[in-house]
Amino acid sequence: MISKIHIENYKIFESFTLEFNDDLNILVGDNEAGKSTILEAINLALTKRINCKSIDSELSPYFFNKKCVKEYLRKLNDNGNPELPKIIIELYLSNNDDLESLRGINNTERLDCPGVKLEIVFDDDYKDEYSKLIEDKSQVKIIPTEYYKAHWFSFADNAITARGLPIGLSYIDAATIRLQSGTDYYLQNIINNSLDAKERVALSVAYRNLKEKFSSEPPIQGINSKLTQRKGAITDKNLAISIDISQKSNWETSLVPYLDELPFQLVGKGEQNALKIMLALERQAEDSHIILIEEPENHLSFSSMNTLISKIKTKCESKQIFATTHSAYVLNKLGIEKVILIYNGNKAFLKDLPTDTQNYFKKLSGYDTLRLILAKKTILVEGPSDELIIQKAYLVKYSKLPIEDGVDVINVRGLSFSRFLDISKKLKNPVVVVTDNDGDYQEKVIKKYQNYSSESNIKICASFDNTLNTLEPNLIASNSLQLLNMIFGTSHADNESLKAYMENNKTECALKLFESTESIQFPQYVQDAIS
Repeated sequence: MISKIHIENYKIFESFTLEFNDDLNILVGDNEAGKSTILEAINLALTKRINCKSIDSELSPYFFNKKCVKEYLRKLNDNGNPELPKIIIELYLSNNDDLESLRGINNTERLDCPGVKLEIVFDDDYKDEYSKLIEDKSQVKIIPTEYYKAHWFSFADNAITARGLPIGLSYIDAATIRLQSGTDYYLQNIINNSLDAKERVALSVAYRNLKEKFSSEPPIQGINSKLTQRKGAITDKNLAISIDISQKSNWETSLVPYLDELPFQLVGKGEQNALKIMLALERQAEDSHIILIEEPENHLSFSSMNTLISKIKTKCESKQIFATTHSAYVLNKLGIEKVILIYNGNKAFLKDLPTDTQNYFKKLSGYDTLRLILAKKTILVEGPSDELIIQKAYLVKYSKLPIEDGVDVINVRGLSFSRFLDISKKLKNPVVVVTDNDGDYQEKVIKKYQNYSSESNIKICASFDNTLNTLEPNLIASNSLQLLNMIFGTSHADNESLKAYMENNKTECALKLFESTESIQFPQYVQDAIS
């Protein structure tokens, strides 16, 4: 099993190390967060292949981390001759007698353990060509990967071959599985497992008879008669069309499965994806120790996903699974304690968070957990009225709703801001808390959030004025009594009466403010939250 991966200068990861669970690892994060890159790196280190081709033929300047490329070009343009960057992917493996041949200290940590290492490095055989290339440094805009090669070694510093590596791997992505080949394999398995030799011969004979009958059909005979009349124009021989019957048995590549009387290629995408994943597992998982699965939830309904996930768990029992997902259901179904949260090169295990925070998220559906890490920025609020006011303030300032900019406003139940902030503290993703001071700013804001306020990615917004203890008095202080009465359709004579009304009708008042076309002023702490 893979105990840990270390990546340097590969795509989004400049320097990244991640430890894994022995059984199940669920990688969760936004698009471009690095989930698929981790699976890709594991596949590269264990196969030396990418996109089903050798990495030697697929090397691209865009495999290199942007930051290391930028630094290399900066040094080069400063009239220097910097060392060309290299990509390193290391897989640290668990102790196992079958892996002893891979044991050594040929790794970044100089740790004595089994493992494999893939390096994409400059090939010294091209030293002269590279020297000529950089004579005009202004012409170098990207990493010259045509001068690179891939080294594949064990931690024992021995060269690795695919045949000699004692680790089986299956990389399953339904989007890239060719439909027909999977279908053929599935049918052949059914036939080989269900039919005896005589029955298979009978099937071949029936198939040949069907093809032979094709030539005797009147329309086909008419077509062949016309083709025969053109003898000499194309060839001196008689030209005709028919079906190839020369092979002893080729029904395997011609028959297709039907699901509820529909050809496989015409059934729903969800059904196709689920079946393709199971076909791939059927074909590959038996001899594999490690299973990589890309987003198994695609196109699936809740009930279909339940069935698929249960089958995956059963099929991959005793194997190490790495699965990427955006689905809260997959997250909870496979095991929320196995979740690895990925954000912009940072990572966090839910199991590493404080115990009370773990328990809090285990009780949730998982959706809010995902919202926090999938958003570019998150604003946490105490209730639906606060959420509506934040949405309105953002709309007024930017002429669009927050979600259009990737900003998610989450109504946190039970005022459990700290639970979300524990995750944000690990991932370093930007989070803003909008909270009431409850009449004691020092105690309810400063002291309450003292463990988070020093984090550069966390911002706490609340009113400094203890007399303005909640959202409603803050809104009254920012706007005239006349304006608010007009928006609410009320006729309160003083602020105290209006405050009581707003506090008794929080969501209704917030909704009217949200829908109003009047010029509304927002409290300073709300403006700070959306800036």
